[in-house]
Amino acid sequence: MNASSIDWNLLVQAARDARNNAYAPYSSFSVGAAVLGASGRIYAACNVENASYGLTICAERAAICAMIADGERNLAAIAVVTEGPEPSPPCGMCRQVLAEFAEDVPVHLVSVTPGVMARTTSLSKLLPEAFRPAMLPGTIAPGGRP
Repeated sequence: MNASSIDWNLLVQAARDARNNAYAPYSSFSVGAAVLGASGRIYAACNVENASYGLTICAERAAICAMIADGERNLAAIAVVTEGPEPSPPCGMCRQVLAEFAEDVPVHLVSVTPGVMARTTSLSKLLPEAFRPAMLPGTIAPGGRP
């Protein structure tokens, strides 16, 4: 699926709505993400921080988990909504999780800060030469079921 055929307004709104529910008392950095499954369904989530910082889950990974819990295995696109002087891309851990379920997808980055322009990039630009399941001997194809 290419970036021009995606209803970014719908995906961004789902990410914005999820961001409103973020639990970010430590960083005050609320994030919403919405992933588009290959079926056309949207799965949105927010970041949930924890007092022992390492247990925090990012919005992007939470949205992927919602997609997986619903039975989908193939990612078509993702929108990430943050606040700040520029749109924030997914962290490295989230990029690797996204690469588990797609070779390459459009990634739309939005800041709710007035006057900040959204931008669209791709997973392959954010994570060149990603480690893929196919690199492991005897594993399944990307997006497949074990």
